[in-house]
Amino acid sequence: MNATPLVEVQNLRKHYPIGGGLFARARAWVRAVDGVTFTIQAGETLGLVGESGCGKTTLGRLMLRLIEPTAGDVRFEGRSLLGLRPRELRGLRRRMQIIFQDPYGSLNPRMRVGNIVGEGLAIHRLGSRAERRDRVHELLELVGLPPAAARRYPHEFSGGQRQRVGIARALAVEPRFVVADEAVSALDVSIQAQIINLLQELRERLGLTMLFIAHDLRVVEHVSDRVAIMYLVHIVEIGPRDEIYRNPRHPYTRALLSAVPVPDPRRAARRTPLGGDVPSPVNPPPGCAFHPRCPAAEAVCRSVQPSLETGRRDHAVACHVFPAEKQ
Repeated sequence: MNATPLVEVQNLRKHYPIGGGLFARARAWVRAVDGVTFTIQAGETLGLVGESGCGKTTLGRLMLRLIEPTAGDVRFEGRSLLGLRPRELRGLRRRMQIIFQDPYGSLNPRMRVGNIVGEGLAIHRLGSRAERRDRVHELLELVGLPPAAARRYPHEFSGGQRQRVGIARALAVEPRFVVADEAVSALDVSIQAQIINLLQELRERLGLTMLFIAHDLRVVEHVSDRVAIMYLVHIVEIGPRDEIYRNPRHPYTRALLSAVPVPDPRRAARRTPLGGDVPSPVNPPPGCAFHPRCPAAEAVCRSVQPSLETGRRDHAVACHVFPAEKQ
């Protein structure tokens, strides 16, 4: 891997106000992402896992500056996205794209597929009209659709085919970095496998760097080089895939892995049940956010928020009870 990361996220935060008005102060704040820091190397796929509402999608969109952060910074190819003017940011968007979760809602139902896939080419003025048409046909074939699909509308396709259209649209302007936001969660299991295999083939063929957001640990294990575990707007564990799956340190990671179905009916799964509910991001608990549900919580967990400390094999954990193993 390269020494300089392609993407750097530094203490990123996003807080949304509750109440108030044009001149009134907000009554409270929703902490959607709070103090997240990590890097992604060129050519790497980082899997981001967590429960619904933990901030995964918000984090992905912050990284592309589709929404503005409250604090922190995102650097792409060494450049701060927050310091770019609109024209500079627009030019850089060619190199950063997103695949949305909903393969139907993310496609304009009034546009033909050819116009959907080629829209980015037209916006960035890439090639002549004939060259853009040829490029659209090439992209459709790349994702496993016939060129004739360009003349059809999104409602004429299945869910898996619509997601292939979304992937073709994201790849049209030849990005280096792609955020796949729950790209297979809305699909049937058999179709999920097809889309996952397609993403892996495209990654190897095109040299893509990817943030793969999901809640299915089986899928994440299959596609990722490194894995980050997110709980209530914080990263609580991050490291190489094999380290996370073979040597999970954080109690939340262990609970998630214990819930993964065991394919062998002769083996009994050892579950780690978690009590209670996920705390509110409006009023998170003091100390470690996971401590109200943690079976191993100690007194320090209730008052001091643990920092993300890196141990051996680049395995980082934010936990007082089970810290990262030292070198």
